[in-house]
Amino acid sequence: MQMCRYLTVLVLIGAALSCVADLKPRNYDGRIAKRLADTLPKVHVLQRMADDEISRRAWTNLVTYYDFDHSVFLKSDLDAFSARLEKLDDEIKAGNVSFGYAVHNLFIERLSERLQFATNLLEKGEFDFSIEETYRVRRKDAPWPNDKAQAEDHWRRRMKNEVLSVCINQELNAQEAASSTNKSESADSSSAKEKLTLEERAKKASLDLIKKYRQYAMVMMEPDEETVLQRYLSAFCRAYDPHTDYMSPTTREDFDMEMNLTLCGIGATLTQDDGALKIIEILPGSPCDRDGRIKSGDKIVGVQQDGGEMEDVMWQPMRKTIRKIRGAKGTKVILEIIPRSDPDGTTRKLIDLVRDEIKLEDQAATGRVENVSLNGVTNRLGYVHLPSFYGTMDKRPSDPGFRSSSMDVVKYIGEFNAAGVKGMVLDLRGNGGGSLREAVLLSSLFVPDGPVVKIRDARSAGSLPIPPGNPVAFRLPLVVLTDRASASASEIVAGHLQDTGRAVVLGDVRTHGKGTVQTVLGLGPDKYGSCKITTARFYRVDGRSTQLEGVAADIHLSSLLDSLDIGEDKLTYALPFSRIAPDDYKLCWNMHDYVPTLRSLSEKRLSTNERYKKHMLNVVGMKKLADREEVSLEYSARREMAAADRQLRELDEEEGGEEEVSRRRKARKLDDVVLDESFAVLMDLIRLTKGEEIPRPRGGWLW
Repeated sequence: MQMCRYLTVLVLIGAALSCVADLKPRNYDGRIAKRLADTLPKVHVLQRMADDEISRRAWTNLVTYYDFDHSVFLKSDLDAFSARLEKLDDEIKAGNVSFGYAVHNLFIERLSERLQFATNLLEKGEFDFSIEETYRVRRKDAPWPNDKAQAEDHWRRRMKNEVLSVCINQELNAQEAASSTNKSESADSSSAKEKLTLEERAKKASLDLIKKYRQYAMVMMEPDEETVLQRYLSAFCRAYDPHTDYMSPTTREDFDMEMNLTLCGIGATLTQDDGALKIIEILPGSPCDRDGRIKSGDKIVGVQQDGGEMEDVMWQPMRKTIRKIRGAKGTKVILEIIPRSDPDGTTRKLIDLVRDEIKLEDQAATGRVENVSLNGVTNRLGYVHLPSFYGTMDKRPSDPGFRSSSMDVVKYIGEFNAAGVKGMVLDLRGNGGGSLREAVLLSSLFVPDGPVVKIRDARSAGSLPIPPGNPVAFRLPLVVLTDRASASASEIVAGHLQDTGRAVVLGDVRTHGKGTVQTVLGLGPDKYGSCKITTARFYRVDGRSTQLEGVAADIHLSSLLDSLDIGEDKLTYALPFSRIAPDDYKLCWNMHDYVPTLRSLSEKRLSTNERYKKHMLNVVGMKKLADREEVSLEYSARREMAAADRQLRELDEEEGGEEEVSRRRKARKLDDVVLDESFAVLMDLIRLTKGEEIPRPRGGWLW
């Protein structure tokens, strides 16, 4: 009976895809394309006409969007597509969007062939795990198959890899469960049971995968003309830069959250990545943040409502998955997660979260006075963690409900000054930006005067300065802590404090590197949708852009993000770094002078720090996992690799698991090795500066 049911599934997969009619452009799609082609060169910061290079980029964007791992199309398909490689710019200007539909329709046809082969293979469930062969898990740069035989060999290995991963994970899970309950078996009986269990599990895993690919087939049937057009015009927009995008009317409805990312009811910022939803940022104070088990870089592949069944959301349109994750306050949602440390995407874990409102108070700045001892000396140090640059835009400071991140930081600085602290750590790790006004005001708490940032569009440039008569709230030594998730407004503040000699920056090699500004413009009637266009760039006061390069740390203290593909430089067709003439600014202190000595002292200290050594082994190991190209399909070799990978993931969870939950529940009282070292660097800085304050500006301090 069960076999009949799965044979029925096979028939449904083939029928589902084979009966999909070719989609054709709507009668007004051409008008949308014309308006987009007319708007982009006029508004985009590059002021660039669409040309053959833009056409080549758009072609590549679209083809790789559909077939990111080069496993569905054949080389002959790409050869046929290449006849229009340099014609798309002219076609878009003329209102011809047929290429987008042609790629979509052929992809569905080829996918039907691949899934029919794969599910037939799974139905047989006969895999030999004793053969020495490998599966390539990173295929973005792999050549497309020359013919159907090469394509089917890839899918055979892919199915074998998925079945093998399930079997080994089940075995390791059972072994851990047995170990935890002090159960044991003789070697002979264990071996016999393992062989039998492997055969049974492989068969069951194969049948379960048929259900998964049926869901995949159903999802690929769903796209309508609006979705197909959005994919094509977005591919064209992103040929200019990765933050320029076309938004269909439906997508525009979801855009009120944040740029090209979408904020869901669990408090995570998401983007689509290889069919899954990748978690870019976890909002402070959100259910995700309070729970602590989900991390930036994890991927969501399944969603289950409380009391329902787990639904595979791979390849579903992002807006549909987001709406499944969102829900009423107090309701539960269960997410199926692929951890960021699993490059081949076979490890799954279930995490249940209760949806809740994201309270501003939980996102607000937090601070405390810390007693720190180093080399027999104890000092009081101030610590502030700022998760975002929030600020009420439609109220005055005296109005009820007004909130300001800079004003909240001022309150802590007042406490620090009253407590007699000798220095301060400003923690901007994970701060993705926010209000530009608040960034300028935050810098003014530490620097007396001068410009903070320059914004340049295609026609003009202007500086945002510190307001006149600025008294400077904190005048003692300052350390700024950043990581690869520190972006936009965070980079403006960290770069300004570094450039003016006011602070020493610690953290990942550099920050995120997003130095651009986007504007959303309608393209006509609501049904035409909108375009989000990069219209300006940020520049530091010394003339360097924050684009790509971000802000480099004076002293490198790696976080796990240093080992992941996170940052502007990882995005396709990101705008290049650029430089303009320096602004009219001056140094307000000489923190640069102390960096070589501080770096030397830190390196010496960390060389004997066992906690930091363990942390760095984890960073290096995570990097190796992320860079892995192939995995073995031979059982014993793969099992050995999987066991080692599991130990590394456990280290990752230790760093951000229960300790992470604990620290969030204790008013962000951080207890991590990077923060500990930042306090030690600050202690060294206080000693080297002899505890002096920032030099007084000419005319003295203004109050």
